[in-house]
Amino acid sequence: MPASSIRARVRAEMLDEIKAVARRHLASDGANLSLRAVARDMGMVSSAIYRYFPSRDDLLTALIIEAYDALGAAVEAADAGADRLDLRGRWHAACRATRDWALTHPAEYALIYGSPVPGYAAPDDTVGPAQRPPATLVGILRDGVAAGRLAIPDPGELPEPLRADLAEIADALAPGLPEALLARAMAGWTQLFGLISFELFGRINRTLPHRDAYFDHQTALMADLIGLPR
Repeated sequence: MPASSIRARVRAEMLDEIKAVARRHLASDGANLSLRAVARDMGMVSSAIYRYFPSRDDLLTALIIEAYDALGAAVEAADAGADRLDLRGRWHAACRATRDWALTHPAEYALIYGSPVPGYAAPDDTVGPAQRPPATLVGILRDGVAAGRLAIPDPGELPEPLRADLAEIADALAPGLPEALLARAMAGWTQLFGLISFELFGRINRTLPHRDAYFDHQTALMADLIGLPR
């Protein structure tokens, strides 16, 4: 094997190990990552880790991208496994996959959907991965519109400035998708993450012991709002 290939493999393995250690720090310390602490856990001098991640923000960005991609892959797989004609079933599958991933990876979920990290500004590299989960919902809507199985809300329900904002979003993510339908879908999507965050961060755990049933009930209400047929 050429020396360059060996070096590339060793570097890739070292990057993976650094990120694995950093994820453990996320679980114990939150997003307040320290490259020095990561290096110490790996038995490295602190200067050595900078050859792999020049700054804390570079390491955070790598973790954020991987988290978005992992969640996106889980949501896409759940949608792909559902009956393509069952729009509501696809929505429920995507919602459950989002919740399952969040409950299994609470630190990574908190990193991408929790409080902003002080002093960190996400670069453009994170935009594409961040769009993967909501793009699944957009796909469900587009299929429903194309099949004539979604009722289109009255565009008059939108204030004019909001309609212009939503038209810009639709042009970028889902050309031709009615703005009023996109508004309802965004309401359902943001409510989904509020629901997951309340559960994950312990806001409803004492008052609602049957959280699986509550989650399915709430996502059904969101499907009604969006207009997904039963």
